[in-house]
Amino acid sequence: MKDIKPAILLFIMFTIICGGIYPALVTGVAYALFPNQAKGSLIIDKAGKELGSSLIGQPFSDPQYLWPRPSATAEFDYNPSASGGSNSGPTNPDYLKTVAERVKALRDSGITGPIPAELVQASASRLDPHLSPQAARLQVSRIAKARGIAEATVQKLVDGATEEPQLGILGVARVNVLAVNLGLDGVR
Repeated sequence: MKDIKPAILLFIMFTIICGGIYPALVTGVAYALFPNQAKGSLIIDKAGKELGSSLIGQPFSDPQYLWPRPSATAEFDYNPSASGGSNSGPTNPDYLKTVAERVKALRDSGITGPIPAELVQASASRLDPHLSPQAARLQVSRIAKARGIAEATVQKLVDGATEEPQLGILGVARVNVLAVNLGLDGVR
């Protein structure tokens, strides 16, 4: 009993510190210093309605919108609880069939030339909200035609939603699909 009592007290103490005090402290600091990120980086309209998160992809398939990177959670409508890789490799027949179908859909939409892999392959998280500027530019013509607006107008929205690498060197330039699509809805 003499050896068990300190072990039980340490267990209780570390449970309170590591399971209660520390998480509460970190959460409080996050809300104080980074309130938008701590709340999920939500995009909210003027009426206070949540439109989505800038960190989680959403499905768009209408020709009038910028199409995101495919999600392996498509059957769950980009459900973040289904996040994770599909573990399908380049020799998997089902995977190859899925990629071929996606390439065909892009060709049918009018995209010609080389198609970036990100437009036909799901990301590892399955929820990537970004595209490369090149993948977004490939869709400008289709979007402009479907909306009956100038390609320059669509390209300006794509350029405005392009995020540069962090600190100029971390990562690559990327376009937030939701930001572009919300901008497109604002264009009359």
